Amino acid sequence: MSRKNKGEIARFIAEDAPGHLRKALEKAAKDDIITDSYPYAERMGRKAYEAQMEALQIELVKLQSWVKESGQRVAVIFEGRDAAGKGGTIKRLRENLNPRGARVVALTKPSDTESSQWYFQRYVEHLPSAGEIVFFDRSWYNRGVVEHVFGFCINDERERFFRQVLPLEEGLVNDGIKLFKFWLNVGRGEQLRRFRDRETSPLKQWKLSPIDVQGLAKWQEYSSAISETLTRSHSGFSPWTIVRSDDKRRARIAAIQTVLHGLEYDDKDADALGTVDGKICGGPDIWDG
Repeated sequence: MSRKNKGEIARFIAEDAPGHLRKALEKAAKDDIITDSYPYAERMGRKAYEAQMEALQIELVKLQSWVKESGQRVAVIFEGRDAAGKGGTIKRLRENLNPRGARVVALTKPSDTESSQWYFQRYVEHLPSAGEIVFFDRSWYNRGVVEHVFGFCINDERERFFRQVLPLEEGLVNDGIKLFKFWLNVGRGEQLRRFRDRETSPLKQWKLSPIDVQGLAKWQEYSSAISETLTRSHSGFSPWTIVRSDDKRRARIAAIQTVLHGLEYDDKDADALGTVDGKICGGPDIWDG
């Protein structure tokens, strides 16, 4: 985080955050859930989480073996509000996999050359080859939300994106790519708590960008853009899976379960997978703004 933006999170909470969120942040204990509409009052206990995560990661190793041997191609897109837990979820999916066959794509701002190309071109170059799993830490859906909210694209460019995105994804799926699209959603109070923690931690400050800081006052603009994007890009062949991530532990488990349930890999252990928690994970209808 730049010196220019240092302290901006604390200032926003003190001066601009809604009063009920300031009070919630002041009162909340470490494991309390701040978002009133979240179906759990506290996050999942560590022992239960670690036991379930270990079982799921064993299944992920089986999955990767099947992907490699069968030549499957798997692409997993992670989108969501800032500080929703995308990176942490990807880390848990990937940490016990062979990195040569499970890579992360996290593209930076497009260069002048890339900006002159077909919008999807720089993403298509990173799609999986046979035997690969690719995790997109943000994707072509930047155009639907972040670029729109900050004015980095014009309306005609965004409309062209919406006209092209579902035909593109249908082509990918028809070509045999297994495509998963996750939207991780976090309540405003929990987002502010995570931003505050990042601002005060020397080990996490790099996670805060100027865009994150500027976006603090754009909650409603983000909500409108997200709602429209989910509505216009949800389909039977490339559906959105919404994961309410106020509790990172539950969110990580739900995302991994969704991937494992969605692929028929060898030696699948249904008991180890368990059932996806429908209270926090489902289609666009569970998105709570």
